[in-house]
Order: sequence, then C-alpha cells, then structure tokens
Amino acid sequence: MITETISLAEKFPPLAGLGSTAVLYSYARGTSQEISPSRTWPAILVCPGGGYCMTSDREAEVIALEFLARGFQCFVLRYTCAPARYPLALQEAAASMTYIHQNSAHFCVDESRIAVMGFSAGGHLAASLALFWDAPEIYQPLSLTAAQTRPDALCLGYPVITGGKYAHRGSFDNLLGENPPQELLHRLSLENSVRADMPPVFLWHTSEDDCVPVENSLFFALALRKEKIPFEMHIFPHGGHGLSLSTVQTQLRDRSFHLIVPEVSCWPDLCDDWLRRELPGGKDPKDD
Repeated sequence: MITETISLAEKFPPLAGLGSTAVLYSYARGTSQEISPSRTWPAILVCPGGGYCMTSDREAEVIALEFLARGFQCFVLRYTCAPARYPLALQEAAASMTYIHQNSAHFCVDESRIAVMGFSAGGHLAASLALFWDAPEIYQPLSLTAAQTRPDALCLGYPVITGGKYAHRGSFDNLLGENPPQELLHRLSLENSVRADMPPVFLWHTSEDDCVPVENSLFFALALRKEKIPFEMHIFPHGGHGLSLSTVQTQLRDRSFHLIVPEVSCWPDLCDDWLRRELPGGKDPKDD
C-alpha cells in the first residue's frame, strides 16, 4: 500500500508564491510479485466539497477507500480554500493531475485512465478542471504541460455548477469574492463553458437537495447534450445535500440519519460500472 502525504507547493514551487497550502494524499496499491509485478490501475483524483471554505472529511478518505477497494488508485486533494480566490484551487487540481502523471510508475497508475471526481463545491472544481485544463492562466504559471492536466473522465456528486438563479451563492462568494467581474462569473457558471472536447461525465443528484438545487446538474446535463458529450445522470427522488456514500460510514458525529438514504447508496456501483466502460481501453467490470 502506497500512502503518501504530498505538499504540492514543495513539488511545484510557484504554488508557494501563490499562498498554496494544498496537500495531496495517495491511497494506492503497490506492486505484487504474486499478483503481477508490472500491473497498472486506473486512478481517481478526489475533490471533496465544502463550499470553497473547507474540504469535508466525509467526501475525502472514505471516498478514496471505497474506490480503492474497487480497483482504482485514489488521490485526495485538500485544496486551498477562502480567503484564497480563483484560480488557485484549480491550479492545485491541475498540479495534482500532473503529479499523478509524472509519478505514474511509482503509483502503478495507467496514465491513460485517470478520472477526476468531485462533490458539491469540489464538483465545481473537478468540472472546472475538465473544462479549463488547457487554459494558459492555469498551467503556464506552474510550468505544467496542458496534456498532463486533462482528466480522462469526470464524476460529479451533487455538484455546484451554475452561478445564476439556482446558485449556491456561498461557494461563488468564497471562490470569487464580492462583486466579481460578470464575465468571469458567467464563465465559471459551468453550464456556459461546456466544450466539445471535454471528457465524458457521470453525475448524480437528489431532487430534494435544498442547498445545491438539482437544477445545477440538470443545466449541466442539457449543456452536455447540446455539445454531444457522453454522459450518464442519475436523479434520486429523496435525500438532501451532502449524502456522500449515503451509508453509516459517512454519517455525521451526531448520527444524523437524514444522511443515510439506502436507495442512493448504489451510486458507487453505478459510477464504477460507468468508469470501466468510459475510460480509454474500458473493460467489463469483472475483468479489472
């Protein structure tokens, strides 16, 4: 097992000058002479939510361990939050993707099969990476190569997407500050930035979410359809915001049972199957 704690500012010095405190955590199986000394695995970069003011434990290690058990090498990004502003967190996500590529042999990662997964505001970050991976203002200040920042698939759980009527206003305030330029707000209302060459998308939401309304996912799905981007979407009828795995594993310390919705807990199975189909060289799930 390869568990490491990586300071991104140490690996990418320009981040230090930008005030980055980001840490990348690895959860990866090592090589095995018994199983296969040269086997590589698909990988997932996990971006927890937290309204761009924190990164939630409930959408971090527990998600990594869930998908590690399913055959994915996992990395959790604890990105820098407010009072830091855009684009620092996105630059950290781009640096994380680059680090995984640069160290793919060490982490036994198949470089052609690296997804990004995000929840709530972390979903906004993950989707931003899938949309703006080749924006010069993201990769050039860190001396990155754009091709190594692009994810091969995008997975979103109850994501913050729109900056309009159905916005989670707190996330955008923390990301952009007060009175951001309207052009930037329009661009980061991500349904406006969907592009024909972005990776395929898996997304899920609940129709009862009263924190980040389901319209966030619906607007994104409509934009994906318009650009003919392959996507799979699941809207569950019950459950509020921030369900994570929707099991006892991600229950709050006060044992709030509203975060356990049994019919939602199937989403990792659905996402697992989808990833294996959609990642390059995808296989039947039982073959990996």
